[in-house]
Amino acid sequence: MLEAFERAALEAGKAIMQIYLDGCPSVRKADNSPVTIADEQAERIIIAELEAAFPRTPIIAEESVAAGNVPAIGSSFFLVDPLDGTREFIDGRREFTVNIAYISDGRPLAGIVYAPALGIAFSGQNDKAEKLFIDDHFQVTRRAAIRVRPQPADRMALASRSHNSPQTDVFLAANAISRCTNIGSSLKFCMLAEGLADVYPRFTRTMEWDTAAGDAVLRAAGGSTVTLDGLPLTYGKISQTHDTDFANPNFISWGGMRSALERA
Repeated sequence: MLEAFERAALEAGKAIMQIYLDGCPSVRKADNSPVTIADEQAERIIIAELEAAFPRTPIIAEESVAAGNVPAIGSSFFLVDPLDGTREFIDGRREFTVNIAYISDGRPLAGIVYAPALGIAFSGQNDKAEKLFIDDHFQVTRRAAIRVRPQPADRMALASRSHNSPQTDVFLAANAISRCTNIGSSLKFCMLAEGLADVYPRFTRTMEWDTAAGDAVLRAAGGSTVTLDGLPLTYGKISQTHDTDFANPNFISWGGMRSALERA
C-alpha cells in the first residue's frame, strides 16, 4: 500500500511544484479557506492512482468533499489532503505537504506526508516509520528509519503557524513547556515522529484529512494522538451532532511513550 501512496504523492508533488514555481492565484471556498489549482490538480492525480490500485476502497478527499462528492464509507477508506498548508503555499513558504492515509476501524494504519518543496517525505505503517529523501527529479534517493524520542525534562512543543490559539499558551504553561516552535501543515506530526519535538497541542478546528497521514506516521514511529479526554483520536466520524462529518475535536499529539490513555 505504501508503494502506491508513494507513487501518488510524488506525482502530485511534481504537479504542485510546477504550479508553485509558476505562481498561481487562489480563491475562497464556502468555508472561507483558500484553494488553488494545485489542490485540485494534485487531488485528481492521487484519486486516479488510488482508484487504479484499490478500486473497492472509498476515498474521502478534501476538494471532492467541498464539491459535494462524499462516498459512503465502511470500516476502511482513504483520507486525502492533496495540499495541506495552502496558506503556506500561497505565501511562498515551503512547508506545504501532500497527505494520503488509510483508515481501518477508526485508526490510521498507513500514511505518507510529502513536502515537495523541501525534498522530504515521511511514511508509516505497521510500527515502522521512515524519512524519505527526494531529489529534483522526484526520485527517492535515501530512506532512514525514524522513531520518537523519550520525553525529555525540557520538552519542545509545536504549534500551528496559521491557527494558533490562546488555549495553546495555557496548555504550554500548565505543562511547564517553555520552548515552542510554529510550523505549518502536517509536518508537525512528522517532527514528533523523527524525534525533533515532543508535543503538538491543537485547540483549533481540523478535519480528518488534515491529520490522518501525519498521525499514521507518528503512531508508526511510537507516538500517539489523543483527544482531551485522553482517548485515541479516531477517524470516520460521521453523523456528528455537534459538528460536520469528518471534523476532529481538539487533540494533543505526543512523541515518546506517552500512554494513549493518559489524560492530556
